[in-house]
Amino acid sequence: MLEKKSIEYEKAVLIGIINKSQNEEKVTEYLDELEFLTYTAGGEVTKRFVQRMDIPNPKTLIGSGKMEEVQTYVKANDIGSVIFDDELSPAQQRNIEKLLRCKIIDRTSLILDIFAQRAQTSYARTQVELAQYQYLLPRLTGLWTHLERQKGGIGMRGPGETEIETDRRIVRDRISLLKKKLGKIDRQMETQRGNRGALVRVALIGYTNVGKSTLMNVVSKSDVFAENKLFATLDTTVRKVVIGNLPFLLSDTVGFIRKLPTQLVESFKSTLDEVREADLLLHVVDISHPNFEEHIDSVHKILDEIKSADKKTIMVFNKIDQYAPEIIEEDDLVTEKTSIHFTLEEWKKTWYSKIGDRALFISALNKENLDSFRKRVYDEVREIHVTRFPYNNFLYPENLDEF
Repeated sequence: MLEKKSIEYEKAVLIGIINKSQNEEKVTEYLDELEFLTYTAGGEVTKRFVQRMDIPNPKTLIGSGKMEEVQTYVKANDIGSVIFDDELSPAQQRNIEKLLRCKIIDRTSLILDIFAQRAQTSYARTQVELAQYQYLLPRLTGLWTHLERQKGGIGMRGPGETEIETDRRIVRDRISLLKKKLGKIDRQMETQRGNRGALVRVALIGYTNVGKSTLMNVVSKSDVFAENKLFATLDTTVRKVVIGNLPFLLSDTVGFIRKLPTQLVESFKSTLDEVREADLLLHVVDISHPNFEEHIDSVHKILDEIKSADKKTIMVFNKIDQYAPEIIEEDDLVTEKTSIHFTLEEWKKTWYSKIGDRALFISALNKENLDSFRKRVYDEVREIHVTRFPYNNFLYPENLDEF
């Protein structure tokens, strides 16, 4: 008889800061996302600490009073990790570790850890390893805590610093080696993309956990890994899809997220070549998320970074089956109607006024409105194909009966 395996989650607390750029509502939303990231990485959040301060403490990010409060809770509840929503400097991380005596992680480190867990192929593992080494390099000093016992004087000069310098050189050499390795893989992937022929290329893009892989599976009838966790997909998957009688290539790319570590953006720029070289982008959005419009802005910022913001794009609003607007009671004369009270029909009107007919509302999981989705993608792909190859238009006559 097989025994049930119980997964033990590591206890963690979250820390966020309210300041001029982040109000209380924004910080709550960021910490919700950070909690989901913690759960994805294998942690269980037992408490959140939030401090209001205009200027972060240069030594410990948060004030001494709040730090004592965190210290008391960490000791009393056997907490394994303290996770900060904002990126910590190497000095801040060392100072906080001395005070709390447990693992100190910031948002960047947490995302890197999830990427390391999720990377399956050699290419993804190399990209993540490069990002981890770039993050680690300025933080090496903190790892040599045994050198703190050394004091100055006769016979006590030099060895520690030499040891750290040796490690720094090893890490720099490793970064250089990984960059060369990625360059070689990039050239191989460029050749692969060149060998795919003249088919039109369509790329699924969007915030993490919006349902891109689920949509990929439904449309291409494939079995790409999909899970209700952040960054379930790291490796770009490309499938040949036929809608009606027209074949094209559909690629599923890594999801984006707010405050994405710069090291990861740099490392994964080569993976995002699929986006750069795509003829059509399907920007998938989780409309059931209360802040989906901010997610759209985050995706647009990263598209700007990789110089793909001007590509032809269709907005695909997914998870309409999970969307539920907040309702204002008839006798409520105080509450003002805002976007959180919009019905799906009202959202459709707002987005159609913004981008015309380039907005689709579907549920990939329940297969709602997929016929109109396929028809729209077919029309766009056909238009690109006919423009590129007007002489072989007769090969793909319109066949609207096969959706």
